[in-house]
Amino acid sequence: MNLTILGCYAATPRSMTNPTAQVLEIKNRMFLIDCGEGTQVQLRKNKIRFSKINHIFISHLHGDHFYGLIGLISTFSLLNRANDLHVYGPKGIKEVTLLQLKLSNSWTGYNLYFHELESKEPEVIFEDDKVKVTTIPLIHRVYTNGYLFTEKDGERKLDIEEVQKYDIETCYYQNIKSGKDITLDDGTVIPNEELTFDPPAPKSYAFCSDTKYTETILPIIKDVDVLYHESTFLDSQEHLCERTMHTTAKQAATIAKKAGAKKLVLGHYSTRYDSIEPFKEEATTIFENVELADDAKTFEF
Repeated sequence: MNLTILGCYAATPRSMTNPTAQVLEIKNRMFLIDCGEGTQVQLRKNKIRFSKINHIFISHLHGDHFYGLIGLISTFSLLNRANDLHVYGPKGIKEVTLLQLKLSNSWTGYNLYFHELESKEPEVIFEDDKVKVTTIPLIHRVYTNGYLFTEKDGERKLDIEEVQKYDIETCYYQNIKSGKDITLDDGTVIPNEELTFDPPAPKSYAFCSDTKYTETILPIIKDVDVLYHESTFLDSQEHLCERTMHTTAKQAATIAKKAGAKKLVLGHYSTRYDSIEPFKEEATTIFENVELADDAKTFEF
């Protein structure tokens, strides 16, 4: 599971920082999460192939989280994209995107599908044989969701010494890895547990975009491997959280601790601060395993 931060600063783009966008690679799937201004440039700088992005998840309709979407969609057309593109986001994202395409006469040459969200309860919005994506309802000034990405159980691993001991033909290996028992020619049944090892534990990643402190998300993200949580303010500006509906680094750390997360990644820093190091310093007073997101930074989990 790999995470590439394209941008992780709040509100206003600057020459040296970018608004929210990140790419999660999980089980050989690549997902773009949020798409602030300049996302396509950041994709280029980080050498991420446009053609690998088939699913885009937008948390909410504030500009620093989706104003880069129309540019990316248009660039895909200029590059003669053929793959379908799926966009998941709040109700209204289809209308605002299609209006821009209409007025600029820039209709796509590929299929563009919108999956608009309205529910204030968690719901599964994407699922295939490898990964499941569930919404995390958040509390912000407009309708907002985070997203929980969960790997599905992988194949079991062959205990090749045991398999060869029973002289099992290779044509049955896939059945064994799929969890099936094996019946020998003499009728003896070999339980799958004797022939395999457990697969690696599935990993999970929770992206919690703009939100005020809320413990309603704890049951959804319980025991998550990696939690990305917004941390717009330091503790000295906590009084701004209620009005702006944002979170401090300490509040994000509290959520990570109560959720039983294994790792916390902080982001969405207010651009009023000269350094992001104090965010980690404050968060680690509550939760030990803290990382700082930063533009062009990559994580391998």
